[in-house]
Amino acid sequence: MVSELIEEAKTRMGKSVEATRHEFGSLRTGRANPSLLDRVQVSYYGAVTPLKQLAQIGAPEPRLLTVTPFDKSAIKDIERGIVEADLGLNPANDGSLIRLPIPELTEDRRKDMVRIARNMAEDGRIAIRNVRRDVMSSFKDLRKDGDISEDDERRAEGDLQKVTDSFVAEIDAALKTKEAEIMEV
Repeated sequence: MVSELIEEAKTRMGKSVEATRHEFGSLRTGRANPSLLDRVQVSYYGAVTPLKQLAQIGAPEPRLLTVTPFDKSAIKDIERGIVEADLGLNPANDGSLIRLPIPELTEDRRKDMVRIARNMAEDGRIAIRNVRRDVMSSFKDLRKDGDISEDDERRAEGDLQKVTDSFVAEIDAALKTKEAEIMEV
């Protein structure tokens, strides 16, 4: 029973790490990356729709993203959605394609991005600690019900702490990589 709880915790913590990495992908570095537009929502025929469902997004050059709408009539809505997403990008519309030149990041903007990345990493760590707290309370419930001894509970808590530390270390490593990527000129 204890090992099942620890395996469940590993699964949930792994999902937290992946979610944090996905969030890092939406942070703008100096390079064009289609995942920059993952958070863009477009009002399309009265429904809010993710951009990637309405258009093909490409990065033909290191400093350029292209957005090719599946429906050419939605190009103005897509352009408005990109501007409203407040990504610091200025769309250039040529009627069938939207070009998004990626400007150079200033030193101050890079520092802001690093601060945002650190906040995202902290959110990921908090999610992992919440999973740990939930599983720890399950251990306490098992002990109260007499299913495990106090020694088994302590041992399980130690094992769970090791698992937690390893997942927090994964987030820290991803953060370090993202910081280096952001600060790269």
